[in-house]
Amino acid sequence: MIEYPKYKKVLFCTDFSRNSDCAFDYAFGIAKRDEGMLYILHVIPAPPQQYDLQRHLTRKQLEKMEAALEEDRQKMFQEKYLDQIKDKTKVKVVTESGHEDERILDFIRREKIDIIVIGIHRKTGLEQIFLGSVAEKIVRRSPIPVFVIPCRYP
Repeated sequence: MIEYPKYKKVLFCTDFSRNSDCAFDYAFGIAKRDEGMLYILHVIPAPPQQYDLQRHLTRKQLEKMEAALEEDRQKMFQEKYLDQIKDKTKVKVVTESGHEDERILDFIRREKIDIIVIGIHRKTGLEQIFLGSVAEKIVRRSPIPVFVIPCRYP
């Protein structure tokens, strides 16, 4: 008989898109089945023109904008994911900034994650060539299993 691995630390990566939403049920299901911890990670990509904002806005304006963005993120975490989970003791929400694939890979090493669950965007043509895919980069470089979930919506 096959003995399935137990995943005690499950990482769900989200950009709050419909594709991520499709993957959430799988991540939550794995963590619940194995009585593991579910980490919900959102990586804020560093904008290329970040320093242009600093030249045109006051520090107070920047802080106000960042606070509003953080409030929106927390609301999305709550509405999209946390409201569906009864036992919040087995969930950790994390936000980081930087290159998505690098931050995710750093996170799995630092937290000793057992499996990554991530949704995919269906990019085609030049968009795929020039932008690549975070999920694809993770699959290529991850030292742990990656469960890639395609969204069934068009």
